Amino acid sequence: MKINPSSEFAVHFWGVRGSIPSPGPETVRYGGNTSCVEMSVAGRRLIFDAGTGLRLLGKQLVNESPADVYMFFTHYHWDHIQGIPFFLPAFGSETCFHIHGQVPPEDGDMKMEQHFRDRVLHLNAPVPVAKIHAEMKFHDIVCGEVFDFDGIHIETQMLNHPNGAMGYRVSWNGYTAVYCTDTEHFPDRLDDKVLQLAHDADIFIYDAMYTDEEYHNPKSPKVGWGHSTWQEGVKVAKAAGVKQFVVFHHEPNHSDAFLDQLAEEVEEVLPGTILAREGLTVDLTRRPVEAAKA
Repeated sequence: MKINPSSEFAVHFWGVRGSIPSPGPETVRYGGNTSCVEMSVAGRRLIFDAGTGLRLLGKQLVNESPADVYMFFTHYHWDHIQGIPFFLPAFGSETCFHIHGQVPPEDGDMKMEQHFRDRVLHLNAPVPVAKIHAEMKFHDIVCGEVFDFDGIHIETQMLNHPNGAMGYRVSWNGYTAVYCTDTEHFPDRLDDKVLQLAHDADIFIYDAMYTDEEYHNPKSPKVGWGHSTWQEGVKVAKAAGVKQFVVFHHEPNHSDAFLDQLAEEVEEVLPGTILAREGLTVDLTRRPVEAAKA
């Protein structure tokens, strides 16, 4: 199902993996590209993160020639920015990109524009990023900030991740989608910031990179790595009254078969949960929530 840019409120998944792309025969159905989620809201196109999935989105946008695209970054680890040098619309002059994000604390008073040009458009990119001709407008976000544009309401919260990350809550006309990736749960309580983002959301996209068993594996524990588990995501979804939980940011070594089994386990404890996969579209304006492949 190709997303319709005029759709009232739909979410499309272009990249759903974490840490590193994982192409190959064992990841065909869920996909191997890293984080990139598109929201079509009231005719506006909002893009969250620029992992390798952004390349696929760019191929579609070249044919559509959108005038304005709104980009939002959670943070700037490689798996969330690797798609930018391969984003075809960036090399034409027809599109304006409104780039939103928070500069990491270690960069001090640096503004988003300088950070993007110096840190994200890296000199080691395999294509000439100097050839980017699209107009770029930069917007510095202070984490915790709430803002509106064209009737779309966006809330942000700081997430528990190395070097920091930012979660987004997007609301319009009574519908809400939450993009909450690259965050690690706390051992003794639910994260108040995540709960605040997720409350009563129609769709809750959450970093469920590991299983509890993997997270606590004594031979290779993942505690402190900045990611969570699907079991913790279920706890948040239930506590926050989420309508649909989406397991996201899949571990690169999790095969299609592994994720199929995981989907069955999640369904037993929280019916209606879905696992993010490339090409998945969720239309929030339809009841019940509808999902289909591209």
